[in-house]
Amino acid sequence: MSKRIITVDDAATMRKMVSFTLKGAGHDVIEAADGREALTALQQRGVDLVITDVNMPNMDGLELTRQLRALPAFARTPIILLTTESDPAKKTLGRAAGATGWIVKPFSQEQLLAVVAKVLPN
Repeated sequence: MSKRIITVDDAATMRKMVSFTLKGAGHDVIEAADGREALTALQQRGVDLVITDVNMPNMDGLELTRQLRALPAFARTPIILLTTESDPAKKTLGRAAGATGWIVKPFSQEQLLAVVAKVLPN
């Protein structure tokens, strides 16, 4: 079943790779270059899953997660943090912000799809 997913990353190549993988699995994907752009896009339409980088200009992934969790429409939406950060303290901050999961870059397409399948309801 197709789900709507937003991928948020300041690196266009990473957005395209995530988008390509998810579209190949049959999902509808929208893209945003930072947290601010994502918030604007998400005010216009909801999604089933948010996949966001942590370190971005304008609004990072942790702040995006906090702001989304404060909105009733996104209180239960899965949010996956996608980052080069492997520091346990950052993971703790991510959980405290409301993140559902964490994927460390680099990752395989199979790993991304496995995490997506795990957090998305059928």
